[in-house]
Amino acid sequence: MRTGIYAGTFDPVTNGHLDILKRSLEVFDRIIVAVAGASPKDTLFSLEDRVEMLQSASSGMNGVEIIPFSGLLVEFARASGATAVIRGLRVVSDFEYEFQMALMNRRLDRELETVFLMPSEEYTYISSSLIKEIASAGGDVSQFVPRIVVTKFEQMRRTP
Repeated sequence: MRTGIYAGTFDPVTNGHLDILKRSLEVFDRIIVAVAGASPKDTLFSLEDRVEMLQSASSGMNGVEIIPFSGLLVEFARASGATAVIRGLRVVSDFEYEFQMALMNRRLDRELETVFLMPSEEYTYISSSLIKEIASAGGDVSQFVPRIVVTKFEQMRRTP
């Protein structure tokens, strides 16, 4: 069984993330979506909320597991039996960072490959940061994210 690991903060999960996840299922038998608990980025949503949103958005996708993690991704991947890290590339600026991370992961674990996937063209401009910015200004993000994310933003607006 080929296992890939798709890691990120997913703050929040977007339709672009889901597109990469669906594409990954064409390459791997099992995908572990590793939701980073600790991140250098400030997260808007709690780890529990991010896991819940991913579980809801990926329900019905056979072979997908949503698991929170902390620490080094290569160690989590090794313990999970993953043979590859899945990374999405939207634009050229993503490549430099992702390439550096792939080389570092290879240095830490020679057995762990990195697979880069490009989302469908309709998702190349979507990022979690842009989604948060639009939502914080009261904009409609429903065309960019799963329904559960829209619901979470609505709940945040109602909570003082």
